[in-house]
Amino acid sequence: MAETKNTAQQVAAHLLNIQAVKLNTREPFTWASGLRSPIYCDNRRILSYPQARDYVRDALVAKVKEHFPQAEYIAGVATGAIAHGVLVAQQMELPFVYVRSAGKGHGLGNQIEGELPPAKKVVVIEDLVSTGQSSLSAVDALINAKAEVLGMVAIFTYGLDQAAENMQSAQCPLFTLTDFNTLVQEAVNAGFLHHSSLETLEKWREDPQAWGR
Repeated sequence: MAETKNTAQQVAAHLLNIQAVKLNTREPFTWASGLRSPIYCDNRRILSYPQARDYVRDALVAKVKEHFPQAEYIAGVATGAIAHGVLVAQQMELPFVYVRSAGKGHGLGNQIEGELPPAKKVVVIEDLVSTGQSSLSAVDALINAKAEVLGMVAIFTYGLDQAAENMQSAQCPLFTLTDFNTLVQEAVNAGFLHHSSLETLEKWREDPQAWGR
């Protein structure tokens, strides 16, 4: 009898099957930050696959209910987590806002789009967490708007030490559906990745800056 996969394994399998996560140790990807990496995650692809989209939505909802049952608002981080946040808010019948990386350069100049009264308990939805800096920028914007940010739920994390340190420093609890270790193991088990690439991936995660040079 086949072993049933847990949520982290199942989400990782979905990401691999729809090619939302690409692994290439020979020709590294370059992130927007300039960091070179053998792994690249594009969770926008989930939206084009109903089965994966529904599974991820339900898993995010379950995570929010488990860790933040007092949530009153859902906030998505622009742009990658807007749609995922809307799906979660819709399923939980909660109000939704999204947070831009900066205030809009025209009109009202809003950084937070939607109506967010002061003192509301907010859970932030992210599609992925790399260093955590852009995610925490959204958290800061919500706090500046007088929201009570309970924490963050993300689909995927690269598991970088810098992200953990940033989240801890900001006192922002982070819970994710799946992570780097689970994804890599699932990739090996499913034949997406050869064992010989594991050492390269682990060296990258230990020191991404040095590896990129």
